[in-house]
Amino acid sequence: MKTTISNKKRRKLFDNLSEANLAFQKRYPGDRSARQPVHTVYGGANLFKSNSAKVLGARALESFQTYAPDFLSFGKIFGLTGINEIDAHYPADAARQFYEGLSSEEKKGHPARLSYEVYQKVIKKLQTEAIEDFRIDFEDGYGNRSNEEEDATAVEAAKEVAKGLNEATLPPFIGIRIKPFTEEMKERGLRTLDIFISTLVNETEGKLPENFVVMLPKVTIPEQPKTLANFFDILEDELELEEGVLKMEMMVETTQSIMDVDGTNPLYRFIKAANGRCIAMHFGTYDYTASAGITARYQEMDHPVCDFAHHMTKVALAHTGIWLSDGATNTMPIGPHRGEHMTHEQWEENKRIVHRAWKKGYDHIRHSLWNGFYQGWDLNPAQLPMRYAAVFAFFLESYEDAVERLKTFVEKAARATLIGDVFDDAATGQGLLNFFLKALNSGAITEEEVLRTGLTMDEIRSRSFKKILENRKS
Repeated sequence: MKTTISNKKRRKLFDNLSEANLAFQKRYPGDRSARQPVHTVYGGANLFKSNSAKVLGARALESFQTYAPDFLSFGKIFGLTGINEIDAHYPADAARQFYEGLSSEEKKGHPARLSYEVYQKVIKKLQTEAIEDFRIDFEDGYGNRSNEEEDATAVEAAKEVAKGLNEATLPPFIGIRIKPFTEEMKERGLRTLDIFISTLVNETEGKLPENFVVMLPKVTIPEQPKTLANFFDILEDELELEEGVLKMEMMVETTQSIMDVDGTNPLYRFIKAANGRCIAMHFGTYDYTASAGITARYQEMDHPVCDFAHHMTKVALAHTGIWLSDGATNTMPIGPHRGEHMTHEQWEENKRIVHRAWKKGYDHIRHSLWNGFYQGWDLNPAQLPMRYAAVFAFFLESYEDAVERLKTFVEKAARATLIGDVFDDAATGQGLLNFFLKALNSGAITEEEVLRTGLTMDEIRSRSFKKILENRKS
């Protein structure tokens, strides 16, 4: 059949379109396939030691076992699905033995399932890898000190990182937060980074820890990350480091980070200014709410102004490969009473305060997950139980339904593809696939549990529902 335009004209049309399409794909390559930590612990640089991750993990486990000694009490603290169907007077040991004696099919429908399974996963996580990511903090967690003291702390912290690298005691992700590149703090921030990196590289003979990153706080203009990226170039050249090995994160902490003087969102310009160095954008809850004029009492992670900033950030950076992280709950789950000889009343007060703080943090984290933020901050090891409780429960309570939906969806799509029918709901399939990618990344489910979907691990790791269908067709 003869067409309206010649092949030459058609090629010219598509040449222009191809150039634009490829430029768009380069700008929005999609989510990164690497593991993203579910949290970041911030700690003052003066307190950091090579074994800090191990010490903090032990404290987190102690807090968990003290205030949630069994899966029934655990489920009640967080209000997990099914827990209220279990007799409140039923002994915990008897409940555990009964549940463990059930078949796999019986466990699926049992009201103890979610509490038991999440409880076991939280214990295992706290025992094996309580700290996923640690940021050695020279900003809010360190404060303003004399230049001599901060210089000395930068040297000592770098030596501790080198020691941890040698002894394999560092968490999977680690980094340093410097002071912001504001006019008042730029010299101090740059000097601390210079001393820290130079000392670390000298101690390790040129090695950096895996997943090492530099956090730049309170970014308001593109020139700030651009300056840091330029300094990375200088450091890599002077210290003979691999080109591009130094990475940065930025913090959204002011309203100007969400909308600038021109009435546009500047976040992508920040990323572009970083010249390929930026891997993540973190939200600073308390600085941002203060910037928005929210009084201290209402500066919480689930405040509407935070939701607005979160969605603006997601819209600006979706599919760019930049990880997003929410902020922290500043209510600490720590009782006021100490010592081995507390009265019953003191113990009960401690328990009420810890449980209340855990539930508040749990609700905040669930709100973040609901908004599509799969990483957040923790400020104290006693917060780690609520972190993993929230993340694991979020995914596990939807797991069985998601397995069946994805299996059915793949079968339906494959049939449609094989018979030449049109399958135009790939976005829903991608959404289901993303659920399993996030759940697997967080540790909520295992590879074996992912395989129940009928997909292979290679298919899961392709991260593309469209590619899965195309490969199955071929």
